[in-house]
Amino acid sequence: MASIPTLRDGATVLRPIRVRDARALEGELIASRAWLRPWEATSPQAPLSWDTKASIRSLLAAARAGTGLPFIIETEGRLAGQLNVSGMTFGSLASATIGYWVGAGFAGRGLTPTAVALATDHVFFTVGLHRMEICIRPENAPSLRVVEKLGFRYEGLRRRYIHINGDWRDHFCFALTVEEVPQGVLQRWRSGRVPPGAAAVPEIDQIAARRGLSLPPAR
Repeated sequence: MASIPTLRDGATVLRPIRVRDARALEGELIASRAWLRPWEATSPQAPLSWDTKASIRSLLAAARAGTGLPFIIETEGRLAGQLNVSGMTFGSLASATIGYWVGAGFAGRGLTPTAVALATDHVFFTVGLHRMEICIRPENAPSLRVVEKLGFRYEGLRRRYIHINGDWRDHFCFALTVEEVPQGVLQRWRSGRVPPGAAAVPEIDQIAARRGLSLPPAR
């Protein structure tokens, strides 16, 4: 089982998710529905709905299998959102992916970049993985600011990559390897040493993504 730690920086805390968090998570998801719905992962085989307890149990099962680290994001003792490290692969790949959300009332307070930095540093320097990836919809400006702040390097456009809000959506892919951040992601950001332009998306990919928005929904 992958051990799920509690990580903190200032008022930002990442702690292990628990099944008893379901009610509080549902409350925040409902309160932030309009804010979050455009970015919610969905299933092409199911209607737009969710079972929070089942989702938490699935995340904890992945942790027991050693393939995930599911966290709650808290600030000042309040539940603010979730962050999940998923797809943890060891051996010759040694890679993982991060996904996250925060409620509308917690946006713009630096919680998300801090949480992403904390989780990435843990995965690099404690778990021992080599690469962390974040994939973001081209329209998701707040998440694009997160990778810009932290200096995740742009790697490319992935067509119809993840089923989001009822259809297959294009994503921009960003990544870091441990060799790029020997001092850690959080320390590099806090010290102002993030290389400028690392997360810049080339114009050709921006144009391709805009064209993708005009394509008919996948059937």
